[in-house]
Amino acid sequence: MTLIFDSFSFFRLLAYIPAQSIFYLLLWVVCTFTELFPKSAIAESLPVNWKTPKSFVKKDAVCPQNLALNHQISSFAGILATVSTWINQPNQHLRFLFETFGADVLAFVNRSPWPNIHEQAKLAKVPIMMYHDILPQKQVSFDVTPGELEQHFQLIKARGITPISLDQLMTHLQTGLPLPAKPILLTFDDGYGGHYEYVYPLLKKYGYPAVFSIYIKGVGNNIGRSHVSWEQLKEMVANPLVTIASHSVTHPNDLTKIPDEQLRTEVALSKQILEAQLGVNIRYFTYPVGKYDDRVARWVSAAGYQLALTMSDTDEKFAGESASLLAVSRFGQSRLKDAVAQAWGGAKLPPWKIDFDFTSPVQKTDTTIDQIPLVFTSGGKPITIHASKRDQLTEIVAKTGKNAIAAVDGGFFSLKSLDSNVMIGPVFSQITNQFIPGNRSDNQKTTGRPLVLISPHTVRFIPFDPSQHNTLAGIRAQMPDVTDAFVAAAWLVKDGQPQAASTFNGLYGFEAARYRAFWGINQNRQPTLGVSRQSVDSVSLGIALAKAGLKDAVMLDSGQSTSLVYQGKSQVDYVPRPVPHAVALVSSASMSDANCIWATYKIKNQGT
Repeated sequence: MTLIFDSFSFFRLLAYIPAQSIFYLLLWVVCTFTELFPKSAIAESLPVNWKTPKSFVKKDAVCPQNLALNHQISSFAGILATVSTWINQPNQHLRFLFETFGADVLAFVNRSPWPNIHEQAKLAKVPIMMYHDILPQKQVSFDVTPGELEQHFQLIKARGITPISLDQLMTHLQTGLPLPAKPILLTFDDGYGGHYEYVYPLLKKYGYPAVFSIYIKGVGNNIGRSHVSWEQLKEMVANPLVTIASHSVTHPNDLTKIPDEQLRTEVALSKQILEAQLGVNIRYFTYPVGKYDDRVARWVSAAGYQLALTMSDTDEKFAGESASLLAVSRFGQSRLKDAVAQAWGGAKLPPWKIDFDFTSPVQKTDTTIDQIPLVFTSGGKPITIHASKRDQLTEIVAKTGKNAIAAVDGGFFSLKSLDSNVMIGPVFSQITNQFIPGNRSDNQKTTGRPLVLISPHTVRFIPFDPSQHNTLAGIRAQMPDVTDAFVAAAWLVKDGQPQAASTFNGLYGFEAARYRAFWGINQNRQPTLGVSRQSVDSVSLGIALAKAGLKDAVMLDSGQSTSLVYQGKSQVDYVPRPVPHAVALVSSASMSDANCIWATYKIKNQGT
């Protein structure tokens, strides 16, 4: 959804509302939706040494919060401080308010039906690390010493990884709202005594949130290994860094093998006891030994849990790759280095404004949607390259001198001679700054196909009309500052909707399974290039790209021409056919860290 503010009439109207009313309205919005902002722009802008006022931790605070949501309390306080500066300047700041929070609210409204995982969250890579006992002398291989655990924490800090709470992850998985750039969730199972003695002090030292999964019969039981007591748990749960999850009553080795009556006790009674003893709402469950089936999951749902953690020694996955919110996967602690190397919190939210985003860094994402393996590169500024002859895409990119970070093969070209660079339809590239009209006979065959128009600030996809668009004046009538133009094969996604077979107008081979190249604009208004890693028909590809969040996408030359280059390296497993044309992403001269936008805005408008 895109809101276009062509005038400030709406904001001028709001200027007549008493400032106090605006404040209370915003306060209500914040109280209602604070839970939605796991790492909002305002939270990002707060100083790292910002301290949460103790009054905000009380249960009777203005916006009651789960004690595990320290970051949300910080966000709330930051929002209130900001709102107080807006009261006397509504015209200037209300637009910024709606552009800042509108996408967050929209994401919440469009959250996936529970317990499904949001399609945007499936693209992120959020590792959940699973630990068990922490003790000075290891008794089994997966035990961890206090020194080793602190080394893990130091690695997390050195790599710029941000530990998150399970509440943050839950919101992300349901709404697709982005997390910090490199997130991780720390979990500790079984309530061992070392969790209180060693883990809890380290969490406070580093300021890291974590989840402790507790089974009832283990509490205070020090036969063999030591376990936490109820008093220690009460102390821990009072700290906003700690989230308690239920881990059953007796920790059976396999919940799938026990009868319903016992299963109800293990799942539901454990929740009731923890809530009665600790005075907090227990929203999460951890399957003992990771074992569950549909019946167990139904009991977990019926007991009122909102998310369940599992594990598998042979099938470790990122959170977004999980089957559902009732089976969220984790990594064993020994995989920490591998997991953090891939951690990514997801793309930033689509803005509620008409501007395209040509300033974000270019980022590559490998994912699988509907069993179709795909490679996406998004961000940067789009350009096209019309080479003087056909060549491998890596060579074309290297010769441009534009420092293209990513590129995909572009439009269709004539096969009349082996080295021809003649395109099907008109072509205009900023590399040559030369407009070349399309051949008359070819133009008639491509009528109605997507004409791609690129300027320094916008991208448009319009139906190609040879009578209007086969001259430079004709395309400038559509886009006065056009820098690049060419005709693509067909729309795969249009206005967020995958295109049906009937829209391909008999395009040769559209229904065949082939390697496919595509480019378009994602829901964040960023240019996006990509290819399929296996053969797929055009309709199925469009459905997958719509699920991936592309707002518009067109098919490029596919089959043996399909090629993608990222940071100078080919991303396909074969030698593609040489091509003369490419769509590329380059780093914008105005590129800046998105996290600095808020601070810049404040400095500009407050003179501070």
